[in-house]
Amino acid sequence: MHTIQVLSIYIINVIMLALMPGPDNIFVAIQSISYGKRHGIATVLGLVTGCLIHTVMVAVGLSALIKSNDHVFSLLIVLGALYLLFLAYQVYRSKPQINLSNSTAVPLGVFQSYKRGVVMNVLNPKVGIFFLAFFPGFLFSNSIDVSIQFLILGVLFALITLFIFTLITFFASYLKRFAHAAAPLFWIKWIQIGVFILLALYILWSHFYSYF
Repeated sequence: MHTIQVLSIYIINVIMLALMPGPDNIFVAIQSISYGKRHGIATVLGLVTGCLIHTVMVAVGLSALIKSNDHVFSLLIVLGALYLLFLAYQVYRSKPQINLSNSTAVPLGVFQSYKRGVVMNVLNPKVGIFFLAFFPGFLFSNSIDVSIQFLILGVLFALITLFIFTLITFFASYLKRFAHAAAPLFWIKWIQIGVFILLALYILWSHFYSYF
């Protein structure tokens, strides 16, 4: 598949993932609602920094594995797809609601909000695991080094996340009306399930279609 096509599909998927309600963007909304836009943006920058740190670790470690054995790459593709299906199952088992109740922790300053975002992502192994599952299915070039491709994918992921999460920060005043309610969002739950399943199927198809 052409490089532009692969990257376009990747960008669309990252946008959908960033828009899906999850711990990170809900936390950004809570910070913005509770402490204002500056703290929301600082939190976003911290989360993005954490993503970039995970990207570097994945690029260095995973690319070495892929270069060592061709079969390792196929195994990672399968394991990544299975992990995405597991995420779909977790969403299926979860309660379809979002609680935007105000946070009780008061940050000491904007830098503390930034630091909280960094720590929240860096110390969350699920971020690295997700990148391990997600990135191999979107390698886009046979001529560019694998580690460089991972870095490019990670930077794109971070930039898209930065843009969308910043929008969430600016729309926090609108979200504030839901701050004291747990909103049932059954349709979003099934969209999340569908996105994870389609991602898993796409990753498998993009790697193994030539065998059929």
